[in-house]
Amino acid sequence: MTTTWTAEQHGNGSYAEVNGINLYYETHGEGRPLILLHGGLGSGEMFGPIIGQFAEGHQVILIDLQGHGRTADIDRPLDIKFMADDVAALIDHLGLEKPDVVGYSLGGGVALLLAIRHPQKVGRLVSASAGIRRSATYPEILEQQGQVGPEAAEFMKETPMYELYSRVAPRPEDFPRLLGKIGKAMAVDFDYTEEVRNLQVPTLIMAADADMCPPSHFVEVFELLDGGLRDGGWMGEGRPKGGHALAILPGLTHYNLFTSPLFATAALEFVDKPE
Repeated sequence: MTTTWTAEQHGNGSYAEVNGINLYYETHGEGRPLILLHGGLGSGEMFGPIIGQFAEGHQVILIDLQGHGRTADIDRPLDIKFMADDVAALIDHLGLEKPDVVGYSLGGGVALLLAIRHPQKVGRLVSASAGIRRSATYPEILEQQGQVGPEAAEFMKETPMYELYSRVAPRPEDFPRLLGKIGKAMAVDFDYTEEVRNLQVPTLIMAADADMCPPSHFVEVFELLDGGLRDGGWMGEGRPKGGHALAILPGLTHYNLFTSPLFATAALEFVDKPE
């Protein structure tokens, strides 16, 4: 099986030794910096079908997170807090001035934690398909996640995730290890309600209308950000005080949102909005 994720035009790939990890990143286009963070068991290549939209007016930096894509794993749990710190260190390494950050699924969680832990390093934030509380995920999905472990590697050999990993990973034989670490990470309870309530970075909460969590969860997150509590007003005076926004994208699921032109359009509309 070959994925259809890869971009027709390859970016410039490099490695950076930051925060104790040799992090792979790839740049596309020119303009104001925008960091794109991929989903679990993927890599920056996941955005291949829509990278052109993002790169049309931005210098896009695709990062392969810990243990994913071309970034080898290290002796550390897969934890979005650590991965957020990796991204913050790369921002410093590259000398970027408050880049906008767009993340999907695992990357959406990393992006959110980046804004929570390092708000001074982020311009605008888009967190897509990333619940802020484990219990918000549908029970049947939590049950499926509970079955992810090293022993699942054989069953995943016909998936796009394995095809990508086996093609680009520094150590393709580490795929069972990655599944084991992801399985452990998904079993850990989390709730970022209070952290989100105090978020200082202008944030777009985005989801598919048939995502891993119900649309009501993302509406709840928007409410934590002062959204959906009153009429917006003729001049927008009733919109959330922090510049936050909500987008529920129609006709999509958790598994195709990241290749949809709607995803890129909504994200760019938000990050490119004049101050």
